[in-house]
Formats: sequence, C-alpha cells, structure tokens
Amino acid sequence: MGMAATIPYYTVDDLDRFPRDGNRYELLDGVLLVTPAPGTPHQLIVSRMMSVLLPAVQDSGHAFVLAPGVVSFPPGTQLEPDILVTPARFPVSERWSDVRDYWLAVEVYSRSSRIYDHDFKRDNYLKLGVKEVWLVDRVARSVEVSRELGANEVVRDVIVWRPPSLDVEVRVDLHAVFGGV
Repeated sequence: MGMAATIPYYTVDDLDRFPRDGNRYELLDGVLLVTPAPGTPHQLIVSRMMSVLLPAVQDSGHAFVLAPGVVSFPPGTQLEPDILVTPARFPVSERWSDVRDYWLAVEVYSRSSRIYDHDFKRDNYLKLGVKEVWLVDRVARSVEVSRELGANEVVRDVIVWRPPSLDVEVRVDLHAVFGGV
C-alpha cells in the first residue's frame, strides 16, 4: 500500500524566510508557487507598459503603478503580478495587506509562468477583487483582458483601459510594446 503524499501549507509570514535568490515565491491558498527571475524580453515589455501607465494615472496622483506589486490576503495567499495598479487613497505602507482595492494586475507570460498565470492566478486575482487582469503573450503578440470570471477578450492592437472612478482613457499600443522583442 502506498503512502499519501503530503503537500506543505505555507503562510504569508513564511515567505519572509525564503532566500532572496531572484526567484518569485508566491502563495495560493497555502500552496507555494515558485518561478525563476524573468528575462530581458519580459522586463522590457513590463517597462514599456509602465511607461504608458505611469503618466496616465500615477503622475496625476490618482494611483500607484507598482512593478512587481503584491496582492496579499494572509494567511495563505500572496500573489505578485508583474504590474499592479492601486488607487492612491491607500497610504504608502510596509504591509501589502493594507491595500484592499486593485484596479489592474498585469502578468507577462514566460515559459515558467504561463500555466500559473493563465490557469490559476488570473481567476484568483478576479476572485480577490482585482478589477481587470491583463495576460501578456509576447509570442502571440497579444493581451488577454479579463474583467470577470469566464469572460475575456484577446487584444492584438490597442488596449483601451478606463481606470475605475477616473475620467481617463489609457491607450496601450501593443505594436510599440512588442516592437523588437
């Protein structure tokens, strides 16, 4: 007779004890997700998207654009999107769990994160209250935009984002984001 495998349960506090080795350590309902540090193409896409988001919502004082950000729901869930946009009404704090409103989470696929990002993290971001999730696929040169569970649209040209409670329209030209990558 075989023995049942046990999967360790981790907490957000446990994450502080993991090495600072460049890997990304995240938790989803106590299960540890580990992905290696992103490569140059990934980071170039993140920086290009941030260069559009920062002047649109952060420079005006309406929001914080963070890379990476953290969506933390202790004790067992803490996810790190590549980019997180939160309203500026939350004070800058040492504790991610102080933030409870998330306007946008962006995940840029890499070989090691594609399954986690698409099959697990996207739906959990939405369940945790993130208003919009972008899954960026540099191979397909597209972004899957999700605003609710089970509904998404694939964008290949320009993403038009309207941040909650703002009279602002942010346009992200994907040809510029993916150019040369």
